[in-house]
Amino acid sequence: MEFVLNELQQDFKEQTRKLLKRECTPERVRKLMATDTAHDETLWKTMAEQGWLGLTLPEDCGGLGLGYVELAVIAEEMGRACLPGAFLANVFASALIAEAGNASQKSQYLAGIASGELKATVAFLEAGAQWNPTTISFPAVHQDDHFLLNGQKLFVPDAETADVIVCVARSNNQLVLIPVEKTSNGVQIKPMPAMDSTRKWYQVNFEGVSVPETAVLGADGNSQAALEHAIEIATVALCAEMVGGMQWVLETAVEYAKVRHQFGKPIGSFQAVQHQCADMLLMTESARSATLFAAWALSVNDPRATEAVSIAKAYCSDAYREVCHRGVQVHGGIGFTWEYDLQLYVKRSKSSEAFFGDAIYHRERLAQLIIDQVSK
Repeated sequence: MEFVLNELQQDFKEQTRKLLKRECTPERVRKLMATDTAHDETLWKTMAEQGWLGLTLPEDCGGLGLGYVELAVIAEEMGRACLPGAFLANVFASALIAEAGNASQKSQYLAGIASGELKATVAFLEAGAQWNPTTISFPAVHQDDHFLLNGQKLFVPDAETADVIVCVARSNNQLVLIPVEKTSNGVQIKPMPAMDSTRKWYQVNFEGVSVPETAVLGADGNSQAALEHAIEIATVALCAEMVGGMQWVLETAVEYAKVRHQFGKPIGSFQAVQHQCADMLLMTESARSATLFAAWALSVNDPRATEAVSIAKAYCSDAYREVCHRGVQVHGGIGFTWEYDLQLYVKRSKSSEAFFGDAIYHRERLAQLIIDQVSK
Protein backbone atom coordinates (compact mmCIF):
# COMPACT_ATOMS: atom_id res chain seq x y z
CA MET A 1 0.00 0.00 0.00
CA GLU A 2 1.11 3.56 -0.70
CA PHE A 3 0.62 5.95 2.21
CA VAL A 4 0.08 8.83 -0.23
CA LEU A 5 -3.49 9.48 -1.33
CA ASN A 6 -4.15 9.07 -5.03
CA GLU A 7 -5.46 11.93 -7.12
CA LEU A 8 -9.11 11.00 -6.63
CA GLN A 9 -8.75 10.62 -2.87
CA GLN A 10 -6.84 13.90 -2.61
CA ASP A 11 -9.58 15.67 -4.57
CA PHE A 12 -12.17 14.08 -2.31
CA LYS A 13 -10.26 15.34 0.73
CA GLU A 14 -10.00 18.89 -0.60
CA GLN A 15 -13.67 19.09 -1.51
CA THR A 16 -14.68 17.75 1.92
CA ARG A 17 -12.48 20.27 3.69
CA LYS A 18 -13.84 23.10 1.58
CA LEU A 19 -17.45 22.16 2.29
CA LEU A 20 -16.93 21.69 6.04
CA LYS A 21 -15.01 24.96 6.27
CA ARG A 22 -18.09 26.64 4.85
CA GLU A 23 -20.85 24.60 6.54
CA CYS A 24 -19.27 23.60 9.87
CA THR A 25 -17.66 26.73 11.27
CA PRO A 26 -16.59 26.89 14.93
CA GLU A 27 -19.59 29.14 15.56
CA ARG A 28 -21.95 26.49 14.18
CA VAL A 29 -20.21 23.77 16.20
CA ARG A 30 -20.73 25.76 19.39
CA LYS A 31 -24.35 26.42 18.49
CA LEU A 32 -25.05 22.72 17.84
CA MET A 33 -23.29 21.45 20.95
CA ALA A 34 -25.60 23.65 23.00
CA THR A 35 -28.65 21.81 21.67
CA ASP A 36 -30.07 18.55 23.05
CA THR A 37 -28.97 16.43 20.07
CA ALA A 38 -26.07 18.31 18.39
CA HIS A 39 -27.89 17.48 15.16
CA ASP A 40 -28.54 19.85 12.28
CA GLU A 41 -30.95 18.45 9.69
CA THR A 42 -29.83 20.90 7.02
CA LEU A 43 -26.20 19.93 7.47
CA TRP A 44 -27.19 16.24 7.52
CA LYS A 45 -28.96 16.58 4.17
CA THR A 46 -25.92 18.33 2.73
CA MET A 47 -23.76 15.42 3.87
CA ALA A 48 -26.22 13.00 2.26
CA GLU A 49 -26.11 14.92 -1.02
CA GLN A 50 -22.32 14.54 -1.02
CA GLY A 51 -22.72 10.78 -0.67
CA TRP A 52 -20.96 10.69 2.71
CA LEU A 53 -23.73 8.80 4.49
CA GLY A 54 -23.60 5.89 2.05
CA LEU A 55 -19.95 6.13 1.11
CA THR A 56 -19.04 2.47 1.70
CA LEU A 57 -22.50 0.98 1.25
CA PRO A 58 -23.17 -1.10 -1.89
CA GLU A 59 -24.33 0.80 -4.95
CA ASP A 60 -27.45 -1.36 -5.25
CA CYS A 61 -28.41 -0.11 -1.76
CA GLY A 62 -28.01 3.55 -2.67
CA GLY A 63 -24.39 3.86 -1.59
CA LEU A 64 -21.26 4.82 -3.50
CA GLY A 65 -19.53 1.48 -2.99
CA LEU A 66 -16.17 3.08 -2.09
CA GLY A 67 -13.58 1.66 0.29
CA TYR A 68 -12.60 2.39 3.86
CA VAL A 69 -9.64 4.55 2.84
CA GLU A 70 -12.13 6.98 1.29
CA LEU A 71 -14.17 6.76 4.51
CA ALA A 72 -11.02 7.62 6.48
CA VAL A 73 -10.33 10.57 4.18
CA ILE A 74 -13.65 12.28 4.85
CA ALA A 75 -13.72 11.26 8.53
CA GLU A 76 -10.35 12.96 9.02
CA GLU A 77 -11.80 16.19 7.65
CA MET A 78 -14.82 15.81 9.93
CA GLY A 79 -12.49 15.47 12.90
CA ARG A 80 -10.55 18.51 11.77
CA ALA A 81 -13.81 20.49 11.75
CA CYS A 82 -14.93 18.91 15.06
CA LEU A 83 -18.18 18.00 13.31
CA PRO A 84 -20.99 17.41 15.82
CA GLY A 85 -23.75 14.88 15.29
CA ALA A 86 -24.48 11.32 14.41
CA PHE A 87 -22.10 10.43 11.58
CA LEU A 88 -20.09 7.81 13.51
CA ALA A 89 -23.20 6.23 15.02
CA ASN A 90 -24.65 6.02 11.53
CA VAL A 91 -21.46 4.43 10.16
CA PHE A 92 -21.55 1.82 12.93
CA ALA A 93 -25.21 0.96 12.41
CA SER A 94 -25.12 0.93 8.61
CA ALA A 95 -22.01 -1.27 8.59
CA LEU A 96 -23.74 -3.68 10.96
CA ILE A 97 -26.87 -3.83 8.83
CA ALA A 98 -24.80 -4.25 5.65
CA GLU A 99 -22.85 -7.12 7.24
CA ALA A 100 -25.66 -8.95 9.03
CA GLY A 101 -28.82 -8.07 7.17
CA ASN A 102 -30.50 -10.20 4.54
CA ALA A 103 -31.49 -8.74 1.18
CA SER A 104 -34.87 -7.56 2.45
CA GLN A 105 -33.40 -5.90 5.53
CA LYS A 106 -30.69 -4.16 3.51
CA SER A 107 -33.34 -2.87 1.15
CA GLN A 108 -35.43 -1.70 4.11
CA TYR A 109 -32.71 0.29 5.85
CA LEU A 110 -29.64 1.08 3.77
CA ALA A 111 -31.17 3.16 0.99
CA GLY A 112 -32.80 5.40 3.59
CA ILE A 113 -29.54 5.71 5.52
CA ALA A 114 -27.60 6.60 2.37
CA SER A 115 -30.14 9.26 1.40
CA GLY A 116 -30.22 10.76 4.88
CA GLU A 117 -33.91 10.02 5.35
CA LEU A 118 -33.22 7.34 7.97
CA LYS A 119 -30.79 7.59 10.86
CA ALA A 120 -29.60 4.64 12.90
CA THR A 121 -27.44 3.79 15.87
CA VAL A 122 -26.36 0.75 17.87
CA ALA A 123 -27.19 0.07 21.54
CA PHE A 124 -24.11 -1.86 22.62
CA LEU A 125 -22.62 -0.90 25.99
CA GLU A 126 -24.00 -2.19 29.28
CA ALA A 127 -23.16 -1.43 32.91
CA GLY A 128 -19.64 -2.87 32.60
CA ALA A 129 -18.89 -0.51 29.66
CA GLN A 130 -16.88 -3.20 27.84
CA TRP A 131 -16.51 -3.11 24.05
CA ASN A 132 -15.81 -6.83 23.83
CA PRO A 133 -18.90 -8.50 22.26
CA THR A 134 -18.43 -11.51 24.53
CA THR A 135 -19.43 -9.36 27.53
CA ILE A 136 -22.93 -8.71 26.17
CA SER A 137 -25.54 -10.10 28.56
CA PHE A 138 -28.64 -8.03 27.68
CA PRO A 139 -31.44 -10.64 27.52
CA ALA A 140 -33.57 -11.18 24.44
CA VAL A 141 -36.27 -13.72 25.30
CA HIS A 142 -37.49 -15.72 22.32
CA GLN A 143 -41.23 -16.34 22.64
CA ASP A 144 -43.15 -17.95 19.79
CA ASP A 145 -42.44 -15.74 16.75
CA HIS A 146 -40.95 -12.70 18.45
CA PHE A 147 -38.22 -11.48 20.80
CA LEU A 148 -39.00 -9.66 24.04
CA LEU A 149 -36.51 -7.04 25.27
CA ASN A 150 -36.27 -5.93 28.89
CA GLY A 151 -33.20 -4.10 30.11
CA GLN A 152 -30.97 -1.07 29.85
CA LYS A 153 -28.25 0.03 27.47
CA LEU A 154 -25.82 2.83 28.30
CA PHE A 155 -23.82 5.37 26.30
CA VAL A 156 -25.80 4.78 23.14
CA PRO A 157 -24.51 7.38 20.66
CA ASP A 158 -27.09 9.75 19.19
CA ALA A 159 -30.08 7.62 20.19
CA GLU A 160 -32.37 10.64 20.31
CA THR A 161 -31.53 11.49 16.71
CA ALA A 162 -31.83 7.93 15.41
CA ASP A 163 -34.97 6.47 13.85
CA VAL A 164 -33.77 2.90 14.38
CA ILE A 165 -31.74 1.51 17.29
CA VAL A 166 -30.03 -1.84 16.71
CA CYS A 167 -30.00 -3.52 20.13
CA VAL A 168 -27.16 -6.00 20.68
CA ALA A 169 -28.55 -8.72 22.94
CA ARG A 170 -28.10 -12.37 23.84
CA SER A 171 -30.57 -15.21 23.45
CA ASN A 172 -29.75 -18.82 24.36
CA ASN A 173 -26.10 -17.82 24.65
CA GLN A 174 -26.08 -16.45 21.09
CA LEU A 175 -25.69 -12.82 20.09
CA VAL A 176 -28.75 -11.37 18.40
CA LEU A 177 -28.98 -8.03 16.62
CA ILE A 178 -32.46 -6.58 16.95
CA PRO A 179 -33.50 -3.38 15.13
CA VAL A 180 -36.02 -1.41 17.18
CA GLU A 181 -37.96 1.61 16.01
CA LYS A 182 -37.26 4.49 18.36
CA THR A 183 -40.98 5.17 18.64
CA SER A 184 -41.82 1.57 19.66
CA ASN A 185 -43.81 1.03 22.83
CA GLY A 186 -41.52 0.48 25.81
CA VAL A 187 -38.50 2.41 24.47
CA GLN A 188 -37.33 5.21 26.75
CA ILE A 189 -34.38 7.46 25.94
CA LYS A 190 -32.61 9.62 28.51
CA PRO A 191 -29.57 11.87 27.92
CA MET A 192 -26.32 11.02 29.70
CA PRO A 193 -24.03 13.92 30.64
CA ALA A 194 -20.54 13.84 29.11
CA MET A 195 -17.50 16.08 28.82
CA ASP A 196 -17.75 16.39 25.03
CA SER A 197 -20.96 18.21 24.11
CA THR A 198 -20.41 17.75 20.38
CA ARG A 199 -21.19 14.05 20.78
CA LYS A 200 -24.39 13.08 22.61
CA TRP A 201 -24.83 9.87 24.64
CA TYR A 202 -28.02 8.32 25.92
CA GLN A 203 -29.37 5.69 28.25
CA VAL A 204 -31.93 3.56 26.44
CA ASN A 205 -34.41 1.50 28.45
CA PHE A 206 -36.32 -1.34 26.82
CA GLU A 207 -39.39 -2.34 28.83
CA GLY A 208 -41.36 -5.19 27.30
CA VAL A 209 -40.37 -4.26 23.75
CA SER A 210 -41.60 -6.91 21.33
CA VAL A 211 -39.88 -7.40 17.95
CA PRO A 212 -40.83 -10.01 15.32
CA GLU A 213 -38.13 -12.65 14.83
CA THR A 214 -38.18 -11.91 11.11
CA ALA A 215 -36.75 -8.47 11.88
CA VAL A 216 -33.64 -9.83 13.60
CA LEU A 217 -30.34 -9.27 11.78
CA GLY A 218 -27.84 -12.08 11.40
CA ALA A 219 -30.41 -14.84 11.56
CA ASP A 220 -28.08 -17.06 9.52
CA GLY A 221 -25.70 -17.22 12.47
CA ASN A 222 -23.17 -14.56 11.48
CA SER A 223 -24.09 -12.06 14.23
CA GLN A 224 -20.80 -12.27 16.09
CA ALA A 225 -18.62 -11.87 13.00
CA ALA A 226 -20.81 -9.10 11.60
CA LEU A 227 -20.72 -7.19 14.86
CA GLU A 228 -16.94 -7.47 15.18
CA HIS A 229 -16.45 -6.31 11.58
CA ALA A 230 -18.84 -3.37 11.98
CA ILE A 231 -16.99 -2.28 15.13
CA GLU A 232 -13.71 -2.39 13.22
CA ILE A 233 -15.10 -0.26 10.39
CA ALA A 234 -16.48 2.32 12.81
CA THR A 235 -13.25 2.25 14.81
CA VAL A 236 -11.21 3.10 11.71
CA ALA A 237 -13.57 6.00 10.97
CA LEU A 238 -13.13 7.20 14.56
CA CYS A 239 -9.32 6.92 14.31
CA ALA A 240 -9.38 9.02 11.16
CA GLU A 241 -11.56 11.59 12.90
CA MET A 242 -9.01 11.69 15.72
CA VAL A 243 -6.19 12.26 13.21
CA GLY A 244 -8.10 15.24 11.81
CA GLY A 245 -8.44 16.66 15.30
CA MET A 246 -4.72 16.22 15.91
CA GLN A 247 -3.93 17.99 12.65
CA TRP A 248 -6.10 20.97 13.63
CA VAL A 249 -4.48 21.22 17.08
CA LEU A 250 -0.98 20.98 15.56
CA GLU A 251 -1.61 23.70 12.97
CA THR A 252 -3.32 25.95 15.49
CA ALA A 253 -0.47 25.58 18.00
CA VAL A 254 2.19 26.27 15.36
CA GLU A 255 0.34 29.35 14.16
CA TYR A 256 -0.02 30.61 17.72
CA ALA A 257 3.69 30.01 18.37
CA LYS A 258 4.48 32.28 15.41
CA VAL A 259 2.43 35.26 16.56
CA ARG A 260 2.62 35.06 20.36
CA HIS A 261 5.64 37.05 21.56
CA GLN A 262 7.51 36.72 24.83
CA PHE A 263 10.77 38.42 25.81
CA GLY A 264 10.61 40.27 22.50
CA LYS A 265 10.51 37.10 20.36
CA PRO A 266 7.88 34.73 18.95
CA ILE A 267 7.56 31.84 21.41
CA GLY A 268 8.10 29.52 18.46
CA SER A 269 11.75 30.63 18.41
CA PHE A 270 12.33 28.90 21.74
CA GLN A 271 13.58 25.35 21.51
CA ALA A 272 11.24 24.06 24.21
CA VAL A 273 8.20 25.14 22.15
CA GLN A 274 9.72 23.77 18.95
CA HIS A 275 10.13 20.39 20.64
CA GLN A 276 6.48 20.38 21.63
CA CYS A 277 5.38 21.08 18.06
CA ALA A 278 7.80 18.54 16.59
CA ASP A 279 6.46 15.84 18.91
CA MET A 280 2.89 16.77 17.94
CA LEU A 281 3.79 16.42 14.25
CA LEU A 282 5.40 13.02 14.86
CA MET A 283 2.37 11.72 16.75
CA THR A 284 -0.09 13.04 14.15
CA GLU A 285 1.74 11.53 11.18
CA SER A 286 2.22 8.21 12.97
CA ALA A 287 -1.48 8.10 13.84
CA ARG A 288 -2.37 8.89 10.22
CA SER A 289 -0.13 6.10 8.89
CA ALA A 290 -1.57 3.55 11.33
CA THR A 291 -5.12 4.57 10.48
CA LEU A 292 -4.68 4.51 6.70
CA PHE A 293 -3.06 1.10 6.89
CA ALA A 294 -5.94 -0.24 8.98
CA ALA A 295 -8.45 1.26 6.52
CA TRP A 296 -6.64 -0.27 3.56
CA ALA A 297 -6.34 -3.65 5.30
CA LEU A 298 -10.08 -3.69 5.95
CA SER A 299 -10.84 -2.72 2.35
CA VAL A 300 -8.82 -5.60 0.86
CA ASN A 301 -9.62 -8.13 3.63
CA ASP A 302 -5.96 -8.32 4.55
CA PRO A 303 -5.44 -10.98 7.26
CA ARG A 304 -3.68 -8.34 9.38
CA ALA A 305 -6.74 -6.07 9.42
CA THR A 306 -7.95 -6.90 12.92
CA GLU A 307 -4.51 -6.35 14.42
CA ALA A 308 -4.10 -3.15 12.39
CA VAL A 309 -7.36 -1.72 13.72
CA SER A 310 -6.33 -2.30 17.34
CA ILE A 311 -2.86 -0.87 16.73
CA ALA A 312 -4.41 2.25 15.17
CA LYS A 313 -6.96 2.74 17.96
CA ALA A 314 -4.44 2.17 20.74
CA TYR A 315 -2.04 4.66 19.19
CA CYS A 316 -4.67 7.28 18.31
CA SER A 317 -6.27 7.15 21.77
CA ASP A 318 -2.99 8.05 23.44
CA ALA A 319 -1.73 10.36 20.70
CA TYR A 320 -4.85 12.56 20.39
CA ARG A 321 -4.91 13.14 24.14
CA GLU A 322 -1.18 13.92 24.20
CA VAL A 323 -1.31 16.23 21.17
CA CYS A 324 -4.11 18.19 22.83
CA HIS A 325 -2.16 18.44 26.07
CA ARG A 326 0.86 19.79 24.23
CA GLY A 327 -1.33 22.17 22.26
CA VAL A 328 -2.64 23.57 25.52
CA GLN A 329 0.91 23.94 26.82
CA VAL A 330 1.96 25.92 23.73
CA HIS A 331 -1.04 28.19 24.22
CA GLY A 332 -0.42 28.56 27.94
CA GLY A 333 -3.35 29.06 30.30
CA ILE A 334 -5.68 30.44 27.64
CA GLY A 335 -5.63 27.12 25.78
CA PHE A 336 -8.30 25.58 27.95
CA THR A 337 -10.52 28.64 28.26
CA TRP A 338 -14.03 28.63 26.82
CA GLU A 339 -13.18 31.38 24.34
CA TYR A 340 -10.55 29.26 22.54
CA ASP A 341 -11.74 26.47 20.24
CA LEU A 342 -8.85 24.31 21.41
CA GLN A 343 -10.89 23.23 24.42
CA LEU A 344 -13.45 21.66 22.07
CA TYR A 345 -10.75 19.34 20.72
CA VAL A 346 -9.41 18.52 24.18
CA LYS A 347 -12.88 17.34 25.19
CA ARG A 348 -13.40 15.49 21.90
CA SER A 349 -10.08 13.69 22.45
CA LYS A 350 -11.27 12.37 25.82
CA SER A 351 -14.57 11.24 24.30
CA SER A 352 -12.84 9.53 21.38
CA GLU A 353 -10.25 7.92 23.64
CA ALA A 354 -12.87 5.67 25.21
CA PHE A 355 -15.22 5.25 22.22
CA PHE A 356 -14.84 1.68 20.83
CA GLY A 357 -12.30 0.87 23.54
CA ASP A 358 -9.35 2.78 25.00
CA ALA A 359 -5.66 2.07 24.44
CA ILE A 360 -5.50 -0.48 27.27
CA TYR A 361 -8.40 -2.48 25.84
CA HIS A 362 -6.88 -2.56 22.36
CA ARG A 363 -3.40 -3.51 23.59
CA GLU A 364 -4.94 -6.41 25.51
CA ARG A 365 -6.95 -7.37 22.41
CA LEU A 366 -3.82 -7.23 20.28
CA ALA A 367 -1.91 -9.38 22.76
CA GLN A 368 -4.69 -11.95 22.76
CA LEU A 369 -4.76 -12.04 18.95
CA ILE A 370 -1.02 -12.70 18.86
CA ILE A 371 -1.28 -15.41 21.54
CA ASP A 372 -4.09 -17.05 19.58
CA GLN A 373 -2.01 -17.06 16.39
CA VAL A 374 1.05 -18.52 18.13
CA SER A 375 -1.09 -21.19 19.78
CA LYS A 376 -2.45 -22.48 16.48
